[in-house]
Amino acid sequence: MQAPDYQAETAQCVYIGRMLGRVSDKWTILIVRVLGRGPHRFNALRREVGEISQKVLASTLRDLEENGLVSRRVTPVNPPQVEYALTELGRDFLRPIRGLAEWALANAVRIETARAEYAARAST
Repeated sequence: MQAPDYQAETAQCVYIGRMLGRVSDKWTILIVRVLGRGPHRFNALRREVGEISQKVLASTLRDLEENGLVSRRVTPVNPPQVEYALTELGRDFLRPIRGLAEWALANAVRIETARAEYAARAST
């Protein structure tokens, strides 16, 4: 029997943690969810996502494009029209997001109960 390679497992965990850090913030999840319904222009996306600043939306879209989850298409009209859409990788990313959302909703009461119990213990 071969001994576990803890260094390799640790390296994989570090890599996974970095990847999750890139794609798991609040705005990324909301943007991917909206783009999961189809391509959107910048301002339409901003309206649907909610209270996000133009700067944060632009930065998040750049990050998503850099990581291969979102494509950006510019239509050369005056003024130029820019449309954002999920790539194949972005559409694939919707599955675990939906699964995590379903888990969070299914367990919301249990989580809130645990938080209340913890707060009660911490205050004594």
